[in-house]
Amino acid sequence: MEEMRSLCSYFQVISRNHHDNKDTVPWFPRKINELDRFANQILSYGHELDADHPGFTDPVYRTRRKYFADIAYNYRHGQEIPRIEYTKEETATWGSVFRNLTKLYKTHACKEHNNVFPLLIENCGYREDNIPQLQDVSNFLKDCTGFTLRPVAGLLSSRDFLAGLAFRVFHSTQYIRHPSKPLYTPEPDICHELLGHAPLFANPAFAQFSQEIGLASLGAPDEFIEKLATCYWFTVEFGICRQNGKLKAYGAGLLSSFGELKYCLTDQPQLQPFDPAKTAVQKYPITQYQPLYFVSESFEDAKQKLIQFAATINRPFAVRYNPYTQGVEILNSKPQIQTLVREINCDIQILTDALLKLS
Repeated sequence: MEEMRSLCSYFQVISRNHHDNKDTVPWFPRKINELDRFANQILSYGHELDADHPGFTDPVYRTRRKYFADIAYNYRHGQEIPRIEYTKEETATWGSVFRNLTKLYKTHACKEHNNVFPLLIENCGYREDNIPQLQDVSNFLKDCTGFTLRPVAGLLSSRDFLAGLAFRVFHSTQYIRHPSKPLYTPEPDICHELLGHAPLFANPAFAQFSQEIGLASLGAPDEFIEKLATCYWFTVEFGICRQNGKLKAYGAGLLSSFGELKYCLTDQPQLQPFDPAKTAVQKYPITQYQPLYFVSESFEDAKQKLIQFAATINRPFAVRYNPYTQGVEILNSKPQIQTLVREINCDIQILTDALLKLS
């Protein structure tokens, strides 16, 4: 490598073992099928429950959780997501969550969520007596914004989870919470994914915002990953926005929690404007309602702030997603930047032509 370095105008080591060398950039996927390389490097397998989990002492539930985890573990990019025949008990749990949350959406959820939700009912089988299939929802999202769902067997590291967003891929669970506590879950389940996350991924502005977080994470140092994950927590998971002078919830952690969705718009929690530099270092609890929420003026405003924040990453290159190849391009040389300028010029010509036709 040292000999190569002496002969090259540009040389960069990208490795999973980046901790061993301060000059090494952490490995990241360049093609969408490379998500297979880390999709199963999960922090805990599906049936490995903590002692305080509602299903910890339920052997039937644990067996069922392993069934879901095995499906995700054997999944590979490009395959159809296996369809699940949910039990009556699982469907009843979904129904309880669905019934309670839909009562609050009109008054508490952001307009983007409420605009999409009827389309999910119409196209994806969102009903009180039916748990939608991930593949159906994934197909719908792909038609809307290019986002797709991928089943996951357990919790991924922040770095790996955020990397998926760079390709407009959301790693989604397929199991459901324990029936003893239908309005509570200590970890993401299909209620959280399909009621909280999926509707917003159908919105172009929110999809772009989510992808920007993912792109910013690629090759970033560990300390910056932690900051991005915190920004993700306070926006995509627990974000509040201002619409027509009123506060509305857009975070999936709020839109999938009956109790916290009611609580977040009261005068009990603190509110601060979303500012990535400040948000990124804010500590937060994970087992109770949030004492503090960050408010975005719009998804577009949040996206621009995040792009500016991402520019501060200590990373020796820029990255760009190519939707034609579904790959990430590293921009670190003059020829690559010249190619990008030519492509942008083509887009500007199309825009100019469209404006002339309008006039």
